[in-house]
Amino acid sequence: MKSPKGKSLSNFRIQSLNSFWDPLTLPGSKLFGTDGIRNRVGPFLNSRLAYHVGFWFGQVLQSQSAQSGPVILGQDSRNSGHMLVAGLAAGLSKAGIDVWQVGLCPTPAVAYLTRHSEAIGGIMVSASHNPPEDNGIKVFGADGMKLEAKLQDQIENSIRGQQGEISTAADPNMSGQSIWRSELINQYVASLLTPLADVDLHGLRVVLDLAWGAAVYTAPTVFTALGAEVISLHEQPDGDRINVHCGSTHLDALAQAVQLHRADLGFAFDGDADRVIAVDSHGRSVDGDYILYLWGQHLQAMNQLPGKNLVSTVMANLGFERAWVNLGGTLTRTPVGDQHVHTEMMIQGIVLGGEQSGHILCHRFSLSGDGVLTALHLAALVQRSGQTLAELRDQSFRPYPQLLKNVRIEDSIRRVNWQSCEALQNSVAKAIEAMGNQGRVLVRASGTEPFLRIMVEAECPSLVSYWAEELSQTAQRYLVEQPQTLLSV
Repeated sequence: MKSPKGKSLSNFRIQSLNSFWDPLTLPGSKLFGTDGIRNRVGPFLNSRLAYHVGFWFGQVLQSQSAQSGPVILGQDSRNSGHMLVAGLAAGLSKAGIDVWQVGLCPTPAVAYLTRHSEAIGGIMVSASHNPPEDNGIKVFGADGMKLEAKLQDQIENSIRGQQGEISTAADPNMSGQSIWRSELINQYVASLLTPLADVDLHGLRVVLDLAWGAAVYTAPTVFTALGAEVISLHEQPDGDRINVHCGSTHLDALAQAVQLHRADLGFAFDGDADRVIAVDSHGRSVDGDYILYLWGQHLQAMNQLPGKNLVSTVMANLGFERAWVNLGGTLTRTPVGDQHVHTEMMIQGIVLGGEQSGHILCHRFSLSGDGVLTALHLAALVQRSGQTLAELRDQSFRPYPQLLKNVRIEDSIRRVNWQSCEALQNSVAKAIEAMGNQGRVLVRASGTEPFLRIMVEAECPSLVSYWAEELSQTAQRYLVEQPQTLLSV
């Protein structure tokens, strides 16, 4: 097998190839969550599973495609990524599909290249904001969007043996090749810069927290190309440290660096750079709610936001929603997950939507969430406004106090069916009654991690603290320590 510097990775001379055919260890719960397959690398998520996903993904793509074409395959910096990429590539080859490996890149780069090439699908190997020991597989259709649920179900059913074995389903006369195509990333970079050809960021000092992940090359490149002075943190690909105390879920390092270097603003990406959180010159967080509000105002001023409509999720802050409504706009809420946001945007013809976590979709420029694209446009917005990001933040809205508690529940059945826990349901009802229309409670099972997420939001901070603690303790007691018999649903 040639090194990535070579032109071809064909023939798949992988020493561990025989292991791809060993029996799979599959969980009782669904393989595909809200953002593909994601788990701790080990007995379940390994090269064997990747091989099966690659093969059956190839079979599904070929059944849906009128013509043949390659699959774009990218990855973040995790150490386990190479193993999973090898398995996926071998499976796709077994299905008779060529693979274009682009190497380290943001997830939206795979989505963009899939949509704007002859590819019939794309795969990104990443666990997004998760810790280094996790990894994941995200699958895309020819349109560059996350593969629709019914097709994911077909892949899963096939992996579980409902469509026969690979040895009998595969055509022995078909074999794909794997080709190194890292130069394609230049096309993605150009797509980020082209809409901002008139933007000059000279004089803007920007700190970028690259989280040791997928944005280490692309983000500094595009900001520098527009003239910004760039200071980078965690700027090398490092599979041992990706997302560890850095990136969009750990803002302390970025906030300190922005203030230390007297920068105008900073941006923190997650491991695969499909989301971003900004920090102003005072070190304050500017999350997805603020970004939607500020970008929405900007687009509306340019008559580019039909109906003043935005889409966000159930996590969006009430302060943000009420401030946007006061401007004459509407905010549609969806379940958590960019797929839900995208679907609602397509149904209503809305051009801007996203999540509080920093996963922003602006259909004027891209159909997928893109942290680097979002950061560029927010920086351009600041530069054009003649104000600082801190001033724009202060003029936007006052968020309600909001507290999120994560209760780790390894038992997936109990986690997913938390509504059947009578004690927790009673506590939720009491919290809702206590806060009335001045607050809300949101409890949901994470689709990407083994957590039950409990969010409490209200105008009164003491109510938020009290009920967040009460609900998390109730979940810990009755779903983990002393499991209560779940009611039938």
